[in-house]
Amino acid sequence: MNKLSYLNMNRCISDNIFTLISDFAQKSGVEAYVIGGYVRDCLLGRKNDKKDIDILVRGSGIDLAKKVAAGISSKIKVTVYKNFGTAMFRAGGHIIEFVGARKESYSSDSRKPLVEDGNLEDDQNRRDFTINAMAISLNKESYGQLIDPFKGIEDLEKKIIRTPLEPGRTFSDDPLRMLRAIRFASQLGFSIHPDTFESIKENAGRISIVSYERITTELNKILMSPEPSRGFSLLYDSKLLEIILPEVYMLKGVDKKEKHGHKDNFDHTMQVVDNVSQKSDSLWLRWAALLHDIAKPVTKKYIEGTGWTFHGHEFIGSKMVPGIFKRLKLPMGDSMKYVKKLVALHLRPIILSQDSVTDSAVRRLLFDAGDDIDDLMMLCEADITSKNEKKIRQHLSNFRLVRQKLREIEQKDHIRNFQPPIDGNEIIKMFDLKPGREVGDLKDSIKEAILDGIIPNEYEAAKDFLIKKAAEMGLRPSSG
Repeated sequence: MNKLSYLNMNRCISDNIFTLISDFAQKSGVEAYVIGGYVRDCLLGRKNDKKDIDILVRGSGIDLAKKVAAGISSKIKVTVYKNFGTAMFRAGGHIIEFVGARKESYSSDSRKPLVEDGNLEDDQNRRDFTINAMAISLNKESYGQLIDPFKGIEDLEKKIIRTPLEPGRTFSDDPLRMLRAIRFASQLGFSIHPDTFESIKENAGRISIVSYERITTELNKILMSPEPSRGFSLLYDSKLLEIILPEVYMLKGVDKKEKHGHKDNFDHTMQVVDNVSQKSDSLWLRWAALLHDIAKPVTKKYIEGTGWTFHGHEFIGSKMVPGIFKRLKLPMGDSMKYVKKLVALHLRPIILSQDSVTDSAVRRLLFDAGDDIDDLMMLCEADITSKNEKKIRQHLSNFRLVRQKLREIEQKDHIRNFQPPIDGNEIIKMFDLKPGREVGDLKDSIKEAILDGIIPNEYEAAKDFLIKKAAEMGLRPSSG
């Protein structure tokens, strides 16, 4: 990578926006540099979907941002964050943020630093990792020069996450950086330098001063990385997982009794998450994979002659989901309900694949899963992690039969997002009833009859069935 660094520098600042920033910086008498993630990703050849560009200014970042924006178009809106001395705008598909160079000092009980003006060196010293401290000069006399005091380009080449300064100070000042180190390792497929990782373990308890909103942002990014297990294994080894997500931490380990042992549920869960990640970029499906066996530690029981069991872990696990989401400040609406549903249902397709598949069982699965049936099937297929290849092939073959049956039943009976052919209002009018238990019982009887295949999902069949069922309850259709 060192041999290509100057070529890469030219490629990194080939956009006209950089020469424009350079021109306005010179006219304003300030220094300007591209710094941080944009430089890192460009050197890696990594696609930056948001095209975020951070411009470091020795002087007023806000003033330079306004001048550059006006130089592009009077219609560009500049958003100013005066308290932080930053300003940003969008132009040419880029999100460009300008910030004044600064140096920081921290108190032991807060992530919020005391900030004062600084120079490029001060600003690079405060950066979290060497690979994020590299800068490219936009100044006329040194335009395109890479400024890399901590050998970040070598760490990129060696695929290492390392702090610029002593790691204990870096992590004590801002404990969120511990999670960021693990997130970058997971996203980029890098290793964390031994000294840096040892410091994370020593400072793990400091994560308690970080808000859950910030923690969860990093957890989500780890889950969305190409191989999430890499990040979660580092979280486990660093002792951070025990603090921020103890339910997942507790999955680790194998109990043995009378020569019977169960699988390591943490390792299994990591495999499932990775399997799902290869098939889907859905954050919430990955959360469902992470939490699908979350109740196994609390339901684990040894039965003599049978071995270890985890009866009801899917039901209890689904009950645990809202509490985990609430603590982590994850959304409590449809996303939480989706994860809760998938955790509750994740054994159902597996059970169907092991037995002869009845139409009734398939209808009920379709009814309960609704539009999430395809995601549920994806989760269940990812849940097959046996070391026995023959067993895996057999399970996947059975799942193909279940999928085929699901398609056939759906085409015939239209059970997904089921709505009864006769609703409660019509039942009330038909039998001159008041809203109450009788109406609910009649409505449920239609649903059950359709799911059991006693009647088709059609109005006339449902009406005939309803009249007979009402007669059994002593009810007659209203003469009116």
